[in-house]
Amino acid sequence: MSNAPLMPKATAVWLLDNTALTFDQVADFTKMHPLEVRAIADGDAAQGIKGMDPLSNGQLTREEIEKGEKNPDYRLRLQESKVVLPPQPKRKGPRYTPVSRRHERPSAILWLLRSHPELKDAQVMRLVGTTKSTIASVRDRTHWNTSQLTPIDPVTLGLCSQIELDFEVARAAKEKPIDAAYGGATLLPASETTKKDEFEPAERSSDDLNVDAVFAKLKTLGGKKHDEEEE
Repeated sequence: MSNAPLMPKATAVWLLDNTALTFDQVADFTKMHPLEVRAIADGDAAQGIKGMDPLSNGQLTREEIEKGEKNPDYRLRLQESKVVLPPQPKRKGPRYTPVSRRHERPSAILWLLRSHPELKDAQVMRLVGTTKSTIASVRDRTHWNTSQLTPIDPVTLGLCSQIELDFEVARAAKEKPIDAAYGGATLLPASETTKKDEFEPAERSSDDLNVDAVFAKLKTLGGKKHDEEEE
């Protein structure tokens, strides 16, 4: 059972015109403010609204109205509606975008195409609430406002949340991983840097040195220096 009758203002108009209920009783039954009910009675509000009979749709009984008219403190009880409305199926389609934001969608599409090329058109449609033809026109630069488009993050524009964007990007990355791009120059492996050039002479080790020849050379140099000092 609903807390308020269907079409509260229309119901209030009918009760004020056809019963002797107080403003407070009508306000309590329709879940409206007593001042708003008084304004309807004075003709300052709900002008042009046709009253709706709550008796005809089974939301109120004649006995309830009579009890309320006899006792101003009595509060009317809303009857359970006999009309059962079937549940409305959820509509599947593009996200609804407010009119004030619709002109910003091409800029968001351009940002998504440049920043996340791995996203499918269906994912872009879910994020910004656009159509496949609009995405194609932005991608092919055939959009009527291509020269004025500037890539802008759809999260910044309020077209989607960061959580939704991250979810679609993660899904796209899982379905179609991006190839590793060239990341610039890298260090050579140690096997390459320590490899000797075939044209560079190898350093001589201490084992290849003739120790006796070295001392003999030093002795000769020392003798020549001593002879020069005596002269």
